[in-house]
Amino acid sequence: MKPLKIAMMSMTHGHTRKYYQTLKENPKLEWIAVSTANDTVKQVFLDSVTGIPCYDSDEAMLDAHPEIEAVVLASENKDHLRQMKLCAERGIHILSMKVPSFDMEEYDEMIRLVEKNDVICQIELELHYNPVVVRMKELLASGAVGKIQSFNATNITLSPVWAFPWQGDPEKSYGRVEKIAEGDHRFRGGALCDHPHIFDMICEITDSDFDTIYAEVAPNIRPDIQVEDMLSVVGKMKNGVIFSLDPSWSKMEERLPVPGPGWEVFPKRMEVNITVNGEKGSLLTDCFGPNVYHNGLPNDRYTVQYTYFDEWIGLVDEFVDNIRNHKLPKINLARHKKTIAAMNAVYESIATGKVVKL
Repeated sequence: MKPLKIAMMSMTHGHTRKYYQTLKENPKLEWIAVSTANDTVKQVFLDSVTGIPCYDSDEAMLDAHPEIEAVVLASENKDHLRQMKLCAERGIHILSMKVPSFDMEEYDEMIRLVEKNDVICQIELELHYNPVVVRMKELLASGAVGKIQSFNATNITLSPVWAFPWQGDPEKSYGRVEKIAEGDHRFRGGALCDHPHIFDMICEITDSDFDTIYAEVAPNIRPDIQVEDMLSVVGKMKNGVIFSLDPSWSKMEERLPVPGPGWEVFPKRMEVNITVNGEKGSLLTDCFGPNVYHNGLPNDRYTVQYTYFDEWIGLVDEFVDNIRNHKLPKINLARHKKTIAAMNAVYESIATGKVVKL
């Protein structure tokens, strides 16, 4: 199988740097070029990677490299439709960041573009490729806990706003400037927009769709950002499974311009934990448990060094397979639209104070 000629756009997303090693070392890929959205991310890239051409615009990169077959849209949510249109009309396959759009009309336009131009569009939800999650799914499929009755998940992290300012910008993150609720000074576009993984995961594990959702937002622990950083979600799936989800930025961080060791204030940057309760027992999963902790540099305090499997290897391998064999991705636009609709229902519940029926 010939290597897939791949590029990256914008480089403003928090997951950008996690692709560098995979794109350089995966024999299934040939990394052609990148385009950067601004001088700051351009310099970070040039300081991190050598030998890959870097362009100041998406169009300039694509014009210079007509051989590009696929692109990773490593950009803010607001830019995704523009970039998808640019790629789809040139027959270029797309690996999109985890929120293609919160606007359902934009989402429908993305689906139309992909179908009309017969390109593969896969959504990046890397949690599916985590080996702990894979093992959890195997145990649940084997009937280890029996019929599922309830599901609890946390997806709590530190805030990426300091390194990736667009995630604190309501228009760039949520797509438009919209208040969280009447009389609230904050806007949609914060922690919820960063954490679609557990909303998708519950649908897969329960083999059901969302029925009702109720959510509340807490006072921010970061008073200087204009989007939400802590919220809680409860509800019921159509098959009767009840759930509670916590998709918050409730880990505190050092405000570093480039994420790295020492970014976390607590010993762990994120807690993605899933508890599934069934008729025969419960299964508790710490998705990012395997780590090394030490006292020392860079800040002479308790620091975490991640040692878990690189989910981007499995994710990119599947992306290549989908393209070469023209397969519909598991996490495709039509499937993921339900996840985004549920997240919009969370915001609706916060705004109205009511249970939302999907």
